[in-house]
Amino acid sequence: MKKMWSGRFSGESSRLLEEFNASIGFDKNLYREDIAGSKAHAKMLGACGILKQNEAEAIIKGLDGVLAEIESGKFEFKIEDEDIHMSVEKRLSEIIGKELGGRLHTARSRNDQVALDFRLFVLRSGKEIMAELRAFIATLANIAKSHKDTLMPGFTHLQHAQPVSLAYHLMAYAFMFRRDFERFASSVERNNLSPLGSAALAGTPHKIDRDMTARELGFKGATQNAMDSVSDRDFALEILFNISVLMTHASRLCEELILWSSQEFGFVTISDTYSTGSSIMPQKKNPDVAELIRGKTGRVNGNLIALLTVMKGLPLAYNKDMQEDKEGVFDSVHTALTSVHILNEMLKEAKFNEQNMLKVTKKGHLSATDLADYLVREKNVPFRTAHFITGKAVAYAENLGVDLSELTGEQLASIDESLSADAVKFLDLNASKEARSSKGGTANASVQVQIDEIESWLKF
Repeated sequence: MKKMWSGRFSGESSRLLEEFNASIGFDKNLYREDIAGSKAHAKMLGACGILKQNEAEAIIKGLDGVLAEIESGKFEFKIEDEDIHMSVEKRLSEIIGKELGGRLHTARSRNDQVALDFRLFVLRSGKEIMAELRAFIATLANIAKSHKDTLMPGFTHLQHAQPVSLAYHLMAYAFMFRRDFERFASSVERNNLSPLGSAALAGTPHKIDRDMTARELGFKGATQNAMDSVSDRDFALEILFNISVLMTHASRLCEELILWSSQEFGFVTISDTYSTGSSIMPQKKNPDVAELIRGKTGRVNGNLIALLTVMKGLPLAYNKDMQEDKEGVFDSVHTALTSVHILNEMLKEAKFNEQNMLKVTKKGHLSATDLADYLVREKNVPFRTAHFITGKAVAYAENLGVDLSELTGEQLASIDESLSADAVKFLDLNASKEARSSKGGTANASVQVQIDEIESWLKF
């Protein structure tokens, strides 16, 4: 079959080359973006007098016909057409005639076409992920509102550290995922420029209007340097990085949900809707959704590293290596969208076991720091000395087989002359939580400020 670029070639391409060279198997996903770009380009060529107005209108109508065929499933993608650009142009020429169809490619190259299509896809995908993130953050804040008084241990080194509320713990994730949202928003803003009209690498002698096509496609403007425009894949790297960070955060939450759903913790019960069973052990209820998200994080990290590696040694401008940019992005975008969506739905149905959380909070001497702070604040004891005295109190409680919070005033007073019976009120676990009222703390008032901040942000 004769290629559109075959003028200087005397021989046919081998089938092996066609299969190795073709990207139509995956870049057909860009058909909407490719046709939108071609329609904007045709409209601009007509407005600039490069095409007659009736020619531009006929091309646009023909492109609408191609779009309809693809979306109805009638369009046949062929490997010999190489990519989505050639496939669309070939079918367009069959519909409106080869001569008129051939005029569409005036003042552009496949280099700026693919840069445009891919950029449009990435921008759209970034906004879709942002929408999923916004919904998920709202769920976290909504659950938090009901659990400001639900005590649980806060951890460092996966060891019991200080008492916090479940609301506080969930709001930590809400702010984490808000940062993810902001990263996507920043990338969308920064990369919202059209490369169309850059042609192969050096611009075009045709008197085109790149700002017009940028407006038609919803960009805020056109890129400034044609060589950079066709070789730039920063926007793809950014969305891959953003997804990797997002999935890392999701993986951390999933790791906790996996631990919390175990018999050893018993903090949360994941609904049957989002759990699976064992083929051999009838009693099993497995948190597969959380485990899959944790696993898929490695997958998206691999996609980021793969594209970084492809791009690291490429001279300007376009190189065929860059055909390897899309599959990883398509995969990571799909993974992020589905992962955040199902994580949101799973969390909505999860049941938090407040009594189990409270029971475990009474282990590990979580109010020890409060006792040290009492000695500093009320007894004017240097903190290092207070730390040592509190350590003695912890050892005393452990010898009795009780938690520090369960000691009586008389028992405390017997440990060290700096301690008096009134110190017992500072060991209450809820009082410990409420004492941390500094900005960003776990006290109810502070957590409510955090919830209000997120809910106010969600309104915009």
